[in-house]
Amino acid sequence: MTKFLLAVHVLAAIVAVGPVTVAASMFPPAARRALDPPPAGPRAADAVARVATVGLLHRICRVYAVVGVVVPVFGFATAKNMGVLGDAWLIASIVLTALAAAVLVVLVLPRQEAVVRGLLPEGAGDAGAAAAAGDGPAAGATGVTAGVAAAAATVRGAVTVTRRDTVRLAMFTGVFNLLWAAVTVLMIVRPGSTTGA
Repeated sequence: MTKFLLAVHVLAAIVAVGPVTVAASMFPPAARRALDPPPAGPRAADAVARVATVGLLHRICRVYAVVGVVVPVFGFATAKNMGVLGDAWLIASIVLTALAAAVLVVLVLPRQEAVVRGLLPEGAGDAGAAAAAGDGPAAGATGVTAGVAAAAATVRGAVTVTRRDTVRLAMFTGVFNLLWAAVTVLMIVRPGSTTGA
């Protein structure tokens, strides 16, 4: 049973946390590209695609963050079966996981949401934000709608987004990724562990 729980725990970490770390890392540079002035002529549609990409990356982070809850659930079940719930390496991993989750929920996701809203044209509102993220009835097959298409205009939404905001977001994302890297190392090395499993 322990091997099954461990396998599910590791697979859940790869499938759930992996996409969040990758999409969150891709978000700040994609947002900076979306902030660039829209190109003129036939490449004007590129600006719409940039905004749609930012919305999609935010949606990936949001959805997989929820799915990621199964990682600690199966982690606790595995640790209980292995009899290591009191080991220092596991307690450190739990603390770092909680910190990573807090950074994601408090610092990364809300700032991503603000950037997505800031890239939308004024008056797009909640429906436009949902469409940019690929949610709601206004979202087309590609997640790009008429409301989002207007984001190619130079006038941005009511929320002002600057390059400095994307740099700050990149910093918080880096902290999130470093915390997960530390958890991964602790899970592999397990300093002081005598389980051998």
